[in-house]
Amino acid sequence: MLKAEHVTVRCDGKTIVHDLSFALGTGQWLMLVGPNGAGKSTLIHAISQGVPYAGSITLGGRDVRSYKPAHLARMIGVLSQQHSVGYAYSVEEVVSLGRYAYASGMLSGGDAEGKARIEEALELTGLTQLRRASVLTLSGGELQRTFLAQVFAQNPQLLILDEPANHLDLVYQKHIFSLIGQWLKTPGRAVMSVVHDLSLARRYGTHAVLMDRGHSAAQGTIGETLTRENLQDVYEMDVCGWMREMYAQWQ
Repeated sequence: MLKAEHVTVRCDGKTIVHDLSFALGTGQWLMLVGPNGAGKSTLIHAISQGVPYAGSITLGGRDVRSYKPAHLARMIGVLSQQHSVGYAYSVEEVVSLGRYAYASGMLSGGDAEGKARIEEALELTGLTQLRRASVLTLSGGELQRTFLAQVFAQNPQLLILDEPANHLDLVYQKHIFSLIGQWLKTPGRAVMSVVHDLSLARRYGTHAVLMDRGHSAAQGTIGETLTRENLQDVYEMDVCGWMREMYAQWQ
């Protein structure tokens, strides 16, 4: 579905992502992992056309740059870590914006399946009872779920998620990742996530790119990539040993 070849991103004379290549197929959940500053978020901004880059990114065999914005929005849905809300929109209104790319014009009444997609998204994210609430009154977790519902309503082929459960408590972390896993079961879909929690990456991901200072330190299936040796090289510590020690407290 998605192929990146020799992608390089520079900002203010500094190379953030350096000559990085990878492929993502349908049915796969690719985890972008690595320390802070590795270039993970910058990479997904390049894929979603948020920052300029050198190299090639293709979606469905076609250069991403060639898509019109509305068409690209039907194919790629992006959930960021931070959201800026300055108006008292209701939860339902924000979720409804996920259908904007399907509207035929400024005065259109919306697309035919939009209402059903919005209802489904509200229910899946547990926001049905909050649909009339102002987003200005929501907690961080509720706001993150609102924007996840917006992406679900968008119904893209590729979901790109930057720390999707960063502001959620444990119940909704499990809920959200399970929902994304269910969403992925529909044929023709794929997911890419920036994840700092390596346990979540290992539990839900099928593939991974382990990044270090803008480079790909390792990539492949989860098992091939998140090895003890690879993680120690990148994080400069025994990650596996430390995590086993932490989880041993619960036995």
